Amino acid sequence: MIEQAVAPGVAVQKRGAGSVVTDTWFVFWREMLLPLRDPFSLIFSLIQPLVFLGLFGPLLGAAVGAPAFGGQSTLQWFLPGVVVMIALFGTSMTGSNLQYELMTGSYERILATPLSRSSLMIGRALKEWAPLVVQGLLISVVCIPFGFVFHPLHVLLGLVILGIFGIGLGALSYALALVSQNKEWIFWGVQQTLLFPLMILSGIMLPIEAGPEWMKVASLFNPLTYLVNAERELFSGTVGVDTFWGLVAAVVTAGVGLAVGIRTISRNTN
Repeated sequence: MIEQAVAPGVAVQKRGAGSVVTDTWFVFWREMLLPLRDPFSLIFSLIQPLVFLGLFGPLLGAAVGAPAFGGQSTLQWFLPGVVVMIALFGTSMTGSNLQYELMTGSYERILATPLSRSSLMIGRALKEWAPLVVQGLLISVVCIPFGFVFHPLHVLLGLVILGIFGIGLGALSYALALVSQNKEWIFWGVQQTLLFPLMILSGIMLPIEAGPEWMKVASLFNPLTYLVNAERELFSGTVGVDTFWGLVAAVVTAGVGLAVGIRTISRNTN
């Protein structure tokens, strides 16, 4: 059990840094219990990306044209973007679950345990990443009869990079939830305000090369751009410069997110 009863005023001894992995596993397993008990939610979450692929994909090809996809088919180009979009929505909403726990008092009981503070964020972010692996693989397999060329090892590497990015984004979402506790409208306002510009300027939905020059310049400052390019390179069965920069963007996002998240949770619990 993660939650333990602790008498008021009694200090809880924190374990060393070596226990972070174990603590993260406890938090991850706790968060995974809900989807494991209700797998229908995981299956139902596949409907939206399949709708995008089935309905938006053909319109995209007709509107933009094949040259904008770098010689790839529309499906081969669009599918990695959809997988990134699933990861983006999933990990950026990690804080909403925390806000519910803040309202019910569950979060305070978790803080009374000897779990390391960083594990609370990493475990939650990994919980969002784990279903992504299943979803990404399932969607890729479903698209094979429609012309998608499946490269399993490259796809798995792409999902690992997405997981690293998701840890950072999940930690930032976690920090935002702590800062905006008791004011849900702030959390959703900031999340939605940042989410869609990042998506558009990364070229997830449409090739950024088809946009004006100022959008191309702005996309260079968007870490999601490098992640999307890396996923498209990997899903096409190659590993190159885009994969390297995508990994760099994921690691930097994870580092910044964890630094901000740990500082926020430390201030919140002092």
